[in-house]
Amino acid sequence: MTLRQLRHWAFGRALRTRESVHQTIGKTVGLAVFASDSLSSVAYAGGEILLILAVLGATYYWLSIPITVAISGLLIILTLSYRQTIFAYPSGGGAYIVARDNFGEQAAQVAGAALLVDYILTVAVSISSGVDQIASMFPVLFNYKVQIALLLILFITLMNLRGVKESGRVFAVPTYWFVGMMLLLIGTGLAKAVFGQLGTVTDVPGVDHTVENLTGFAFVFLLLRAFSSGTTAVTGVEAISNGITAFKPPKSRNAAITLMWDASLLMIMFLGLGVLGYLAGAQPSEQEVLISQVARTVYGEGLLQFITLLSAMVILIMAANTSFADFPRLAALQAGDGFLPRQFTFRGSRLVFSWGVILLAAFASLLIIVFQGSVSRLIPLYAIGVFISFTLSQSGMARRWLKTGRLMYAGKLTPETEIPTLGSILHYDRHWMWKMLLNGFGAVITSIVAIIFLVTKFLSGAWIVVILMPFLVWLFDQIHGHYKRVATILSTAGETFRGQQRPVETIILVGDVHRETMRLVEFANSLGVPWKGVHIAVNEERVAEVQRKWQERVGIGELVILRSPYRSLTRPLYTYVRKRLRQNPGGYIHLVMGELRTGSPLSQLLHQNAHIIEQLALSDLDGVVTTLVPFPLEKYAHLSPDAHEEHHDDAVQETVIVAGQKEEES
Repeated sequence: MTLRQLRHWAFGRALRTRESVHQTIGKTVGLAVFASDSLSSVAYAGGEILLILAVLGATYYWLSIPITVAISGLLIILTLSYRQTIFAYPSGGGAYIVARDNFGEQAAQVAGAALLVDYILTVAVSISSGVDQIASMFPVLFNYKVQIALLLILFITLMNLRGVKESGRVFAVPTYWFVGMMLLLIGTGLAKAVFGQLGTVTDVPGVDHTVENLTGFAFVFLLLRAFSSGTTAVTGVEAISNGITAFKPPKSRNAAITLMWDASLLMIMFLGLGVLGYLAGAQPSEQEVLISQVARTVYGEGLLQFITLLSAMVILIMAANTSFADFPRLAALQAGDGFLPRQFTFRGSRLVFSWGVILLAAFASLLIIVFQGSVSRLIPLYAIGVFISFTLSQSGMARRWLKTGRLMYAGKLTPETEIPTLGSILHYDRHWMWKMLLNGFGAVITSIVAIIFLVTKFLSGAWIVVILMPFLVWLFDQIHGHYKRVATILSTAGETFRGQQRPVETIILVGDVHRETMRLVEFANSLGVPWKGVHIAVNEERVAEVQRKWQERVGIGELVILRSPYRSLTRPLYTYVRKRLRQNPGGYIHLVMGELRTGSPLSQLLHQNAHIIEQLALSDLDGVVTTLVPFPLEKYAHLSPDAHEEHHDDAVQETVIVAGQKEEES
């Protein structure tokens, strides 16, 4: 199987640019692609609340209910707010575009840094929690948690490199399977509770926790910690607003409907599991997750418990796909604005932002290795970034509505007019005040949650994000500054081509005299300009032989010998070229180099590929131009060594000499 065939099998056939319109998705697949993150958080958010309340003792587990209700209220506010964002910014981009449009580039980079960090953590947390679900049934898997997690990331990466549409189809079944199993579990459990048939959770491993008698500020602080841990349930709400362009037309309407589906299902499952966990007496444990305890109590140990946990594991793994859909798009937006390397804007053969997919997988894998796949250790790093982006997005939307109102009162914005902005278009809206109040209230709430999360989780690891985000913003600014400097240097504004001609000195680099050398001479002659050959005498004993063959077989052109007493391949060349540049100020040195092409990446490694070293060595000299003249070995594979014994010997000697040069130079 050739490399091309292997790539076609792994990633699918290459897609034309015009086929991008056919890679969009509908609401059903869109829910699986963009909502799996928020829906899957049901599997660990409730358990994290209980783990914090464990410090107070079992008598205080009832507090998980009001905390769950409060988080559900936050979900409603965020859903309504982001629904407005979807219609106001139909080109997608979420918090990044909103912040850029209303607060400027610096705020946009803060939002971008926050979201990029959050997407990486989403993959790490979701995959780690997914392994926890199934390991609750088979504890031996805890010993191989990191290895399993890394294999799962590799699988999701490969699926996403095949394209959003294909990955969405693959991940749709697990998403709806999980939703169905959760609704069945909640419905069955609540029905048993109503009829007095619901049992109590027993024999939970790892429930021994130190209980403390906390009062006053310490008690309130602990409740805030529990609340902040539970808010991870709403961290995926922004995903749909970031990926509007992936939906089929009408894009905004389809995205808004998908968002409402997502929020409704999330609230039902989050509240239902929280209430059911309390009624069943669920206990905080890192060795048996909340869903496992509830399923075991409702169904008993057996097939239904296993299927429920399996669905949770699969949806958590699929939840990482939300980040794989959004991270590359956001990175492409920032790269398009010049704050990330331009490579992130390039689409691969499957019309996917491949660089973003690969970078996300690499960083998420690194986090899992460093934190050994522990959800409890990763959670403190989680959610701060996304709540910062929530705050910037809601504040930006509130400012947008205020701007709309002012323009309407000034008579500049009427039902017949519209005003374009950097990221969208301002329209006349008589409900602007109510929308401004909603987004403003959402900004206040999310900023409070961000502060709570930062304060309560700071010593547990949140300090890492506090350092990382400013560093990322600084890095974005450095990249942007570089691109601006390059653009200024390359700009030809106010200039015209003067047609100035500069002297060009052509030099052929000669290792030995053989068939490849003949090709270099042929090329130089074809240019119709004077040229000379240069041989670097790494091996003094070979100089006379090279000169003899040059006279006998080439017979034209000057051959310059550069002595190299220290066996360096690049130092004499660098010195010679720099000298020629000084003697011809304002001119060019044109170096003609040979390149043996074997037709195979592996056999190519057997040759020194000296042109790479030579080009790097001369890279800081202005006025040096290099030309590679390829010599395809396959074209001459029919030549018989017996029929051309002398020529074959030359080639062998050259290989020995070149290999010796490479070794000494290294």
